[in-house]
Amino acid sequence: MATLPLNDHYIDQESNLNPRYTFDSFVIGPFNELAYTAAQSIIKDLGRIYNPLFVYGNTGHGKTHLIQAIGNHIKSSLVGKSVFYLTSERFYLDFVNAMQANRVPVFKEKYRRFDVIIMDDIQFLCNKDKTQEELFHLFNTLHDGGRQIVFSSDKHPNFIPGLEDRLKSRFAAGMIVDIPPPDMDSRLAIIRAKTNRLGLELNEEVSTYLATAIEGNIREIEGVINTLICQTQMKGRNLGLLEVKNLVKLNIKPKKSSSVKEVIKAIAAYYDIQESDIFEKTRRKEVVRPRQVAMYILREDCGVSFPLIGEKMGGRDHSTVLHSYEKIKGELKSDTGLEQDLVQIRAML
Repeated sequence: MATLPLNDHYIDQESNLNPRYTFDSFVIGPFNELAYTAAQSIIKDLGRIYNPLFVYGNTGHGKTHLIQAIGNHIKSSLVGKSVFYLTSERFYLDFVNAMQANRVPVFKEKYRRFDVIIMDDIQFLCNKDKTQEELFHLFNTLHDGGRQIVFSSDKHPNFIPGLEDRLKSRFAAGMIVDIPPPDMDSRLAIIRAKTNRLGLELNEEVSTYLATAIEGNIREIEGVINTLICQTQMKGRNLGLLEVKNLVKLNIKPKKSSSVKEVIKAIAAYYDIQESDIFEKTRRKEVVRPRQVAMYILREDCGVSFPLIGEKMGGRDHSTVLHSYEKIKGELKSDTGLEQDLVQIRAML
């Protein structure tokens, strides 16, 4: 019999970690393999390699699970090592309360006594100058003492607005790793792992449909699985494919498709050029790459046909668009800088 997961709000009082987040329950795939490998490396050589570790990616990609798994492993396997997990919002509120109560020295001592600090959602500190200054000093104290620091964010630190350069520099000195959206095979593996753990039987057709229909967000996958369990318990039987499709339609918000205008606006803003430059018949280097990236995104993400892209991009022939698309697609296999460009542009849409 399928059972709904236990309350996730059981938190270890000493470390503030959720015991549910472990390496054993973390599904590894091509999309998160690098981040997982980095996490494994730091627990083998704590405070020496990849310090700090900075994990970033969109909501629902497994960042919190991974960084808490680091903490839970250290807590259970490395005797005598103290770990504390918190969000940057909690750090900010604690600091504000300490200033108001004239207890800043107590605040400093609280966070400087741990061997490992894991801070989630660092982007919350943007434009909070005094808190960033305090974090900077905490970072230096921990790092100089050979203690491990782990951060997460929804974007690369270089693209967090209002984040001080000195913090960006500290983050860059360690390991910055992205967790992109899970690929199809990884989504299927996640679905199988979670349904097996909860005792929900899904046939291959239903599992494959879910992996196809729910793109990119692991939390959405978990939400649909919980709904399926509830429906299965209520009806006393497994649901058919049509019933599952109807549940997905009710529970998953349709993905917003960006318009040509929105893509061009984002491209121009990212590359710091005029929107009109993209449409002009010019071969200037600073314009050619943005134009090619725009064509790639319009085809790959928005599904616009090659002829229509050519028409929208200043009346270009569809073969020109196809060439640009294939060029970007090919370069993505080896150009990590281009890959990072696409991550940031997509985040703007």
